[in-house]
Amino acid sequence: MTIIVTGAAGFIGFHLCRTLLNNGDTVIGIDCVNNYYDVSLKKARLEILSSFQDLFVFKKVYLEDKQSIENIFQEFKPKKVVNLAAQAGVRYSLENPDAYINSNLVGFLNILESCRKHKVEHLVYASSSSVYGGNINMPFSEMQNVDHPVSLYAATKKANELIAHSYSHLYGIPSTGLRFFTVYGPWGRPDMALFLFTKAIFESKPIKVFNEGNMIRDFTYIDDIIESVIRVINKPPGDNLNFNKSNPNAASSWAPHKIFNIGNSNPVKLMNFIKAIEDAIGIKAIKNFEPIQPGDVPATHADTKLLENWIDFKPKTSINEGIRNFVEWYKSFYNI
Repeated sequence: MTIIVTGAAGFIGFHLCRTLLNNGDTVIGIDCVNNYYDVSLKKARLEILSSFQDLFVFKKVYLEDKQSIENIFQEFKPKKVVNLAAQAGVRYSLENPDAYINSNLVGFLNILESCRKHKVEHLVYASSSSVYGGNINMPFSEMQNVDHPVSLYAATKKANELIAHSYSHLYGIPSTGLRFFTVYGPWGRPDMALFLFTKAIFESKPIKVFNEGNMIRDFTYIDDIIESVIRVINKPPGDNLNFNKSNPNAASSWAPHKIFNIGNSNPVKLMNFIKAIEDAIGIKAIKNFEPIQPGDVPATHADTKLLENWIDFKPKTSINEGIRNFVEWYKSFYNI
């Protein structure tokens, strides 16, 4: 089938596109290729995708460019859409809030409008574990309230869920929101901890260990993420005739819309994470301990039972295996 994937030059988008292409699907990749992080890494990903000559079409477009997005939908008439494009990063949202409004809100609305006009069969879109905000009740469940974001990034992701639900209700667009929990692995983002720590250790530079090392994250390996997303794409939600509006379920709806956590459900202490990197590289890190940063949360832990029951799959890659795979990729890509 023909599938549009936004954020195709990004970390998760690249891996998803490559898997879909290997499965024989036609992929229309959309990405603005901005300079939020190293553009050469994005171009290297796109070069691999472009080797699937007859199956991959790339469009360099900003999501907030409504007419260009509409033109792409009109030309290719996709059956399904996966919206992974967004201005990412919690800390950067303190520096450049406009980028988050333009991409994550205006851009997402443009995707929804095109899905409505062209009767897309399923929209899968990226939300984030950051929507849980100030909640400290672990593990995070889709049933919990997510009305206390601690960053603008998180607020835009919560807004995406609400807007998508309204479109599912009004226009019958089957849509699924995925709350990603700290995705890592080969081809990962240079602004995330694994990449930053690995680079610093190889260069004999100190790493910044925030919250004095007292952080916990539900790290989820990229291959497990992609397997989950593929299964979700192939299982659009339908109307829930048994939905009880007098006792509403936050994870479901009467409309064809669902929300799922997508994580490993096995949180790791930051210091153990760093040790796994040290073991994989064979060099001890120089550590500078610092306070927690504005917008960060001290811990994440995904309750993934709903997703496991929906797609019959549970992530299984251990942190040690995943980090070893990343370090081997990093050494190869940067000729170390």
